[in-house]
Amino acid sequence: MVLLIAALLTLRLFAMAWLPLMETTEARYAEIGRKMLELGDWITPWHDYGVPFWAKPPLSFWLTAASMKVFGVNEFAARLPHFLCMLFVAAACGRLAASRRDTPPLATLGLLCGASLSLVSAGAVMTDEALVVGTTLALCGLWQALHGPRYRDGAILLFAGLAIGLLAKGPLVLVLAGFPTAAWAVWTGQGRRLLRDVPWIPGLAATTAAAAWWYIAAELKTPGFIDYYIVGEHWHRFLTPGWSGDRYGFAHAFPPGTIWLFALVATLPWPLLLLAAASTPRVARTEPASPDVDTRSWQAYLACWSLAPLVFFTAARNIILPYALPALPAMALLASHWLWRRVGPERKHAWIAGGLALSIAGVLGLLIHAERAGTFGSSSAKAVVSAWEAQRHQDAEPLVFVTERLHSASFYSAGRAEFATSPAEALKRLAPNGGFVALRGDDTHALARFDCVTQRTDVGGFVLLRVRESISASCSANECAPAIVATEQHQHQRQP
Repeated sequence: MVLLIAALLTLRLFAMAWLPLMETTEARYAEIGRKMLELGDWITPWHDYGVPFWAKPPLSFWLTAASMKVFGVNEFAARLPHFLCMLFVAAACGRLAASRRDTPPLATLGLLCGASLSLVSAGAVMTDEALVVGTTLALCGLWQALHGPRYRDGAILLFAGLAIGLLAKGPLVLVLAGFPTAAWAVWTGQGRRLLRDVPWIPGLAATTAAAAWWYIAAELKTPGFIDYYIVGEHWHRFLTPGWSGDRYGFAHAFPPGTIWLFALVATLPWPLLLLAAASTPRVARTEPASPDVDTRSWQAYLACWSLAPLVFFTAARNIILPYALPALPAMALLASHWLWRRVGPERKHAWIAGGLALSIAGVLGLLIHAERAGTFGSSSAKAVVSAWEAQRHQDAEPLVFVTERLHSASFYSAGRAEFATSPAEALKRLAPNGGFVALRGDDTHALARFDCVTQRTDVGGFVLLRVRESISASCSANECAPAIVATEQHQHQRQP
């Protein structure tokens, strides 16, 4: 099983270096990190030059920018800290599992590493990995603070995790850690012990001091941040279907309860393996069939931790798949504990090895299929930016995209790519010195016939057009006008 886990992680590292940054989420967050490094502004993340990014706190951008400062501005450097975050989460779960005799650590690591959402998140540039570091650290620390060993260290981990979560994704961490804690205390009747044995007042004071300074600094630097972030991102985003106040994208509108479907997809292939294991005869054991008080408390804790994110997001409609990620560490611990009791310590590794083999086969199959289908090329502007850099003769030849805003174009061009809403606007920007225009492959039939186009290069899902240096007024206004009108009408017809 160790070799299968190592193979899976090696495959993920290879994909981190090979795949270009994908639109929209990954490329956007990588570009925000690049801008943070370029501008030297470690307080305010910037969505574009002069446009602050108020949707997320800065921790994940700090990690991305710091990695690129050390390893250079490239996709591997942008992804590396997020991969390390998931490794940290796996190590924390393994450490917690090792503190018990009924939850095998290696099985826990295999279950967590082999889950589909863990594989996607490990090395994707998102803010969710840093949040899960916070929630996992907090809830692992809380159990240690109550059950040992080294109770004081557990309390430190608890409040450090809360501070990390506040700087990663805001007050959401208080819900994702507090909700399962309260539910477990009520379920097991340990509320008084929870209040007595955990130093809540000094711990929360330290947590506030560790995180609140950034919120104050961000509001002072860009007034309006607190109102948008607290009210917009923490109320309207989850409770207002089709919320139109999103400044940086668009609101989703899934049916209530979709988070449970997301959780099922996020844990594949394990639901299939666990169902198969449940159909086999239970292994004969020497200990009593009924778990003792400590085991029941452990099972209740993991169940509350697993279910809390799903219950919390059940009514939410504006959600995405990574919202199920905070539940995965507890699900891996709970599945490891269940497998140990169900199939026994000798057979559990065979079951998990089978699931890891399925995960490896699935990853390889998806990579091969996506490469053959051209998905990577059409989902990233890396190839077309590379073609522009290879063909331009001087810095005065700009690159203008006649597309939606592509964050990968900004990232790979170091912020030099420009964006136009129409071919006419693109030509105006290039006059009189010429340059390059990039379009989606199905938007170029008219522009490619312009007399002012001297070279056409098909690359990925894009077409790169070189426009001659002396763009005259007749080219932009007369000889190209009919083609421009035809192209703009074609684009208008394609819009929903």
